[in-house]
Amino acid sequence: MKENDFQEPYRDLMGDIIKKHAEEGGMDNLPGKGKPLNADYFSGDTFQHFQRIAKDAGYKPHWLNLQHEIRKDVLQLADFHEAQITVNIEERLKEINLKVFKYNRLCPPPMQKGPVSMDTIQNVLNKRN
Repeated sequence: MKENDFQEPYRDLMGDIIKKHAEEGGMDNLPGKGKPLNADYFSGDTFQHFQRIAKDAGYKPHWLNLQHEIRKDVLQLADFHEAQITVNIEERLKEINLKVFKYNRLCPPPMQKGPVSMDTIQNVLNKRN
């Protein structure tokens, strides 16, 4: 007897779910059924297709949400500094820089950012005036 005789057959869980759904009639009334695909779906690579479809569905990558969050935090810290509200600026800068570090690990290399410092906050305030 061979060692492979005792292994269970390969199971495709998602394939089984889709097959069952189709057998129950779940694929009968799909929007766009029977219509030709847009020519754009045949150009470019798979990643570009994913990006286009995800963008159309309203999906934002985590790094982009993080970028917006960092911008909001920097502007808020600049507002506090301008209004001379006493906050623990060094602690806030550390928190923002942790987000920047995480952002840099997730985003495309050309979009990476440097650490935020008091010079950054001052530059934000100078641009406002």
